[in-house]
Amino acid sequence: MKKIAIFTGIGALALGAAVAVSVPSSAQDNAKLEQLKAQGFARVAIANEPPYTAVGADGKVSGAAPDVAREVFKRLGVPDIVASISEYGAMIPGLQAGRHDVVTAGLFMKPERCAAVVYSEPVLCDAEALLVKKGNPKGFKSYADFAKDGATVGAPGGGTEEKLALDAGVPRAQVIVVPDGQSGLKMVQDGRIDAYSLPVLSINDLMKKAADENLEVIAPVEGAPVYCDGAAFKKGDEALRDAFNVELAKMKESGEFAKIIEPYGFSAAAAMSTTTAKLCAPAQ
Repeated sequence: MKKIAIFTGIGALALGAAVAVSVPSSAQDNAKLEQLKAQGFARVAIANEPPYTAVGADGKVSGAAPDVAREVFKRLGVPDIVASISEYGAMIPGLQAGRHDVVTAGLFMKPERCAAVVYSEPVLCDAEALLVKKGNPKGFKSYADFAKDGATVGAPGGGTEEKLALDAGVPRAQVIVVPDGQSGLKMVQDGRIDAYSLPVLSINDLMKKAADENLEVIAPVEGAPVYCDGAAFKKGDEALRDAFNVELAKMKESGEFAKIIEPYGFSAAAAMSTTTAKLCAPAQ
């Protein structure tokens, strides 16, 4: 497995739940964190999948997940991270075997993964989003809002967004099938549809390329699923996870969290709209 050393400089709902966590005080509970402080770095498992994680030609690891982890560990007194590129299927076994201290790689929470590791509060989320005219003149917040007053929403044919709109009671005639992102963008600009819906990352990518100040992104769509990762720790390292959560919560509250992830296209609001407890709950 390729090893990449990174040397760093010194330098809502989920929020409420995370702030309530306190760092354990006993030396035994803090043993893992003290070990990381002593060695001066945390070993993190990553993928090479921008914008979640990325490895430059010079070997430097960036991406939204490592950048958040790097800052959290720095605040915990662990100044560096050492990253190992891993396939997703090998990340949890590697963590359990002690080859990594934490996984920071866009490893989305699923009940089976939550049973195998302990996750931090949400870090990177992909939720549903709406592209609308600046100011959101019709006040859209959920798919159900399109059922009123004949409003129209564009979505890929046969995709998740089309199904969510129809399931929310939007009449078939008001759910407009759009062939691709550029077409959806243009239809909103021209006023042919009231909104266009895709996941947050996809909508933000469209917005970045369009550079149109007359458009706005609404995310996450209320009532729609939110898919999130978190930093994943080995069972038994709950004290380290709790300490991570405390600093993560402070970053969310201060706005530093948003400053790190939003340039990559992720939504801080989406990450702060849910909790690990909800995301790890078995499906009913």
